[in-house]
Amino acid sequence: MGPAGTRSPASPSWPLNDAFELRDSLLESYAAPSRSYHDTRHLSEVLARLDELAAHDTVLDRLPVELAAWFHDAIYDGRQGAEERSATWAQSSLDGLVAPNVVAEVLRLVRLTETHRPDDGDTNGCALSDADLAILAATAMSRTIARVNIVGRPFSQVTLRSGSATRLAAPPLHSPVVAA
Repeated sequence: MGPAGTRSPASPSWPLNDAFELRDSLLESYAAPSRSYHDTRHLSEVLARLDELAAHDTVLDRLPVELAAWFHDAIYDGRQGAEERSATWAQSSLDGLVAPNVVAEVLRLVRLTETHRPDDGDTNGCALSDADLAILAATAMSRTIARVNIVGRPFSQVTLRSGSATRLAAPPLHSPVVAA
């Protein structure tokens, strides 16, 4: 765990008190050399985002959501149906290990990560989808910062961290016009 009870990217926390062979098999899958983005770091980041959501009073069923996070990219080979194959792995691994309703929710959530389109009232689905897609927001912010720097308006991480993101909004960004 990192500061304030959050997980560090290097050590994803296993939500079960046992089944460590399953955990190790999943970690081995995420650590495969063929993985570029959907790797152990991604898993850790998804779990950390779930911790953040829970810390901000998001109501969710922690066990099935965390298990779904562990399984959502367990099989990631670039072929269609990876989520379904991950769900199949989850079912064969979790049957008899956790309650049937937990297994059913894990399978539903893993399958949901194919589209990331939960219903508005689906707090578990929304939490997992938000956690899984959080990197896209970070990537968009990185591109915005790069764009600001390219057009000659320096923008530092210190400015972002201090909450002074108003520099992004005023005045509109555009490239300088050079007369020919």
